[in-house]
Amino acid sequence: MTKNHALLAASLGAALALVGTLPAQAADTKEKCYGIAMKGQNDCAAGPGTTCAGTSKIDYQQNAWKLVPAGSCETMKTPNGHGSLTQGPAPA
Repeated sequence: MTKNHALLAASLGAALALVGTLPAQAADTKEKCYGIAMKGQNDCAAGPGTTCAGTSKIDYQQNAWKLVPAGSCETMKTPNGHGSLTQGPAPA
């Protein structure tokens, strides 16, 4: 292998290693925010009465969550108050 081939292989390996870390870093910048999703627009695993994404039954369902930028949840205002980092009760 020539010196140029070795350099190219090392560069490619480093680039692939860096790309492998990006999704983990992006996930760290999001948080689950309960009580802000509109009906049928929650992210996965909303709580009792729901099975996964898009299954919330009412707007601002307290046990349904959406991923939002970290630090923004509790500043989001809804007709029921602000978003919450903790799950609320299922709708009656």
